[in-house]
Amino acid sequence: MLKSLPLSEVYRLLEPGPVVLVATADKNKDNVMAMSWYTMMEFEPPLIGCVISGNDHTFDILKKTKECVIAVPTLGIAKKVVKAGNTSGRDIDKFKEIGFTAAKASRVKAPLVEECYANIECKMSDASLVGKYNFFILKAVKAWIDPKAKNPQTLHHLGKGIFMTSGKTVKIASKMK
Repeated sequence: MLKSLPLSEVYRLLEPGPVVLVATADKNKDNVMAMSWYTMMEFEPPLIGCVISGNDHTFDILKKTKECVIAVPTLGIAKKVVKAGNTSGRDIDKFKEIGFTAAKASRVKAPLVEECYANIECKMSDASLVGKYNFFILKAVKAWIDPKAKNPQTLHHLGKGIFMTSGKTVKIASKMK
């Protein structure tokens, strides 16, 4: 028998993918935040839609600079990822305080996050929904991956401090390439 679920918990059912870090740069200060509300919108060019709260320091920086890096962390740095999500870059230098290593990106001023197994340099593609929904549409302009990372265990936020990690990989015949 099915049980009613509060609407405030629907997001826990539909979380689209792994928790990511969003790195930005404003003047001479780098910032990083954890994010899990995003979606792939197109394959070529890769378009990524994401919601960032207007209360977040990253919102103001991304709106102003129109660029960021989306970095994909793994289980090994989970505590750092949670700390990045529970602190504000307005109050601290997150790279320094949390212990992330900023690396130079090639197409944007925002830094890559060395501890992450993948980094995607992004530029704003469409800001028309930012004012109404805090929804940014970003275009990936360069992507990086650690070739040594085999079957990385990504983190998936289930809400209320609960995470699961990616698990067993299976292959099922499909017409999708």
